[in-house]
Order: sequence, then structure tokens, then C-alpha cells
Amino acid sequence: MAKLKPVILCFFLQAIVVMNIIPGSDCRSFLPNDESLIESTCKKTPNYNLCLQYLKANPGSSTASVSGLALIMVNVMKAKAYDALKIIHDLQKKGAGPKQQGALKSCASNYNAVLVADIPEATEALQKGDPKFAENGANDAANEATYCEDEFSGNSPLTKQNNAMHDVAAVTAAIVRLLL
Repeated sequence: MAKLKPVILCFFLQAIVVMNIIPGSDCRSFLPNDESLIESTCKKTPNYNLCLQYLKANPGSSTASVSGLALIMVNVMKAKAYDALKIIHDLQKKGAGPKQQGALKSCASNYNAVLVADIPEATEALQKGDPKFAENGANDAANEATYCEDEFSGNSPLTKQNNAMHDVAAVTAAIVRLLL
């Protein structure tokens, strides 16, 4: 037993030396991703805080590539489109004047286009490694939200949803642009 003490002490001292040689910042490079990728990516978007909010809220973002971060944002766009459609349908059920009903019908069509065309286009493009089409899908979704807002001529009950979709889509397009 007495002979083991010097050996154990020697291994212990070697472990301390090795831990001091490898700085803590180098250990971070062994991770597939960390918050620095999220932050550096979000800094290149038009809305840094919004980008951080959605990406950090998704547990998969910590190990995602830039393409993975873009896919997460496409899913946020999808959720925003469903939220807007729910509100549109609720407003249609409540009944409104013919002008507002027409605007709501147009907005429903806009958000259906986002869900049926833009989101699948962006998702498929990112999965296939063709970011240009993903950027087009995100930009189209932002445009659909703007078109919806314009239908109401300044008195929209959907301003919050339209702005949210526009902003999320703009962030998504900026992240996708990093892949070009």
C-alpha cells in the first residue's frame, strides 16, 4: 500500500498539469456547436434579439449548423402562419362588414400560401442544400404578411401577427443568405 501512494500522487500531478495546459476556451471547440454560432449568426440578421429569442428557445439549436438554425426559423414561420390563420378565422366567425370580410378572406389566402407553398419550399430547399429557394420562400412569406396588412388600409386587426411574420421571415431569409 505504501508503494502505491507515490504512483497515485504522480498520476494526480500529471492530471493537474494536463488540465492547466488545455485552456477552457479550447474545450469549447470540441462541441459541435455552442451559443457562439447562434450569436454570430443572429448578429448578421435584421433583428438580433428576435433571432436569439427564437433560436435559444429551441433545444435543438445548441447542436445545429447554420442550415439547422435556418430550419428552426422556418418552423417559427410556420407557427406564426398558423397563429395568424387562427385569428383570421376567429375574426371571420365574429362577423364584420363586407370590406373587412374581404380583407380577412384575402389574408387567409395569403397565409394559406405561406403554409402550402413558402414553408414547404424553404424546408425542402434547406434539406436538399439549395438555400436560394429557401431564401425565396422566406421572402415570399414576409411579402404575404405585408400584403395582408395592406388589405386593411391602415386599420388592420392583424398588425401584430403580420409584423411578427414579416420580422421572423426577414430573420430567416438573412440566416439562409449566410448559406449562399
